[in-house]
Amino acid sequence: MTTTEITAAADGGSWLSTLVDAVVGLMDVIGPYGAGVAIAAENLFPPLPSEAILPMAGLAAHRGAFALWEAILWTTVGSVVGALLLYGIGVWFGVDRLRRIAERLPLVSGEDIDRTVAWFHRHGGKAVFLGRFVPIFRSLISIPAGVVRMPVWRFALLTAAGSVIWNTVFILVGWYLGSGWHIVEQYMDIVQNVVIVGVAAAVVWFVVVRIRAQRRQRAAGAVAPRGEREVPAAD
Repeated sequence: MTTTEITAAADGGSWLSTLVDAVVGLMDVIGPYGAGVAIAAENLFPPLPSEAILPMAGLAAHRGAFALWEAILWTTVGSVVGALLLYGIGVWFGVDRLRRIAERLPLVSGEDIDRTVAWFHRHGGKAVFLGRFVPIFRSLISIPAGVVRMPVWRFALLTAAGSVIWNTVFILVGWYLGSGWHIVEQYMDIVQNVVIVGVAAAVVWFVVVRIRAQRRQRAAGAVAPRGEREVPAAD
């Protein structure tokens, strides 16, 4: 049975299985390089979860399609390549362009960009490395790294270090579980949805906080002129 056939049989056509089936079919055609392409695509399209793709690479290695070390190597290469593409987008935007864009958008300002850049200069290395273990965030973190022009060699090294750990864990899950890997997929589907809900909740919280802050600023601006008129002029 091919990798694609196993995926199709594992889950009766859920959105996760459909996405995984479409991408990991590359492994049937071009072997471990297909796993690398799939993981690079996961960086660019976060709803495609590596937590489901990587066990499939481990399963394919378990069945002799390619070596285990090849699965780990090429998925890590794919992680770095995908992250570098997003890093390049961040470089293209740059701090000045993002600041100008922020000034035109509601609820954000150029000062927000400045604070984010300052935070990234202090904690960017840890964020890039640890971000590889957090769904969705592992893709998004590459963009601010490019915006602040983190040295590309350092960014690639930290991304590779975090990716090889993450990839190895899930590839070994597929390797040891064999065709029973879809048990893990069910839990990863839940985790992925929880993360998406968490991100959505964070966005809502941000919007609410900013709207309240803007209302307070408008109220303060409306009160200040009246207060100034009440101050008697000096003799």
